[in-house]
Amino acid sequence: MQTGPYAMANPLEWAWTWSGLCFGYWIESDLWTYGGKHIGRRLGNAIYGPNGRYVGELMGNGRLITNKTKAGDLGPVFVPTLARDHQKRPPDDAGHERYAGYDDFPHPDAL
Repeated sequence: MQTGPYAMANPLEWAWTWSGLCFGYWIESDLWTYGGKHIGRRLGNAIYGPNGRYVGELMGNGRLITNKTKAGDLGPVFVPTLARDHQKRPPDDAGHERYAGYDDFPHPDAL
């Protein structure tokens, strides 16, 4: 748990991509990279970036994935919160076989 001026009031929930990469974490409906960058906000299962562009979605098993048919979708825009401290991330996990029409969620460094 963080301490200091950017301490998290809410516990974080770690998030993995469909391929098993530990991407980062959720704090309520906000998605952060493990490096501390606020990159997305969830609306239902869809995840949108600060500019409102669809980034991906949260599947029923809690994994992050991108639906190719939703690539042009727009959602609400938001102002990202200041960066947080880098978090020591849990290890990567086993990946899952991808469904047709889906891509793995973008790498944290790509967002």
